[in-house]
Amino acid sequence: MKEIASLCVFCGSKAGDDPAYAETAEALGRAMGERKIRLVYGGGRIGIMGILAQAVHDAGGPITGVIPDFLMQLEVGNTLGGDLVITESMHTRKARMFELSDAVIVLPGGLGTLDEAFEIITWKQLRQHDKPIVLVNVAGYWDPFVALVDSIIAGGFAHEKARELFTVVDSVDAVFPALENAPEPDQVVLTSHL
Repeated sequence: MKEIASLCVFCGSKAGDDPAYAETAEALGRAMGERKIRLVYGGGRIGIMGILAQAVHDAGGPITGVIPDFLMQLEVGNTLGGDLVITESMHTRKARMFELSDAVIVLPGGLGTLDEAFEIITWKQLRQHDKPIVLVNVAGYWDPFVALVDSIIAGGFAHEKARELFTVVDSVDAVFPALENAPEPDQVVLTSHL
């Protein structure tokens, strides 16, 4: 796998009820900043998204926020430093975040984070990229997601190798080894549908 210079992190614009979500975002941000890995994120200053960006910034890491114009108009954009890319829509935001990153991390979040996770995994299934995707399963947050993917496979709607399109880890310490050891996507996850 090539060296990771930038990480797209999808995560919540709310902090969530469990303090472990914010603590994990802060720990990931600190680890990225210390490694000088560029954070590519949704550009917001609220929720664990804002906590993550602040931690990267405080640790001296580079930041690129990508935010649609309508969210900037709601004054939730983060102007603490780094680059801020303003897009026309949520669709172009996701595409730009993907283009700017070498791999993807998914922290807990809401419906938008779920949408982002499924879309980036689907792109990988369709062989549009081979970037590592890691879900950080803070306090079992992603257990229902994994169960749903397993149900999709069990129901015959995806090949069992689809489970290898992403890696699930329980801590920030496990993120970077998971990125290094991410399996290449198997062609069968696409061809089994054809």
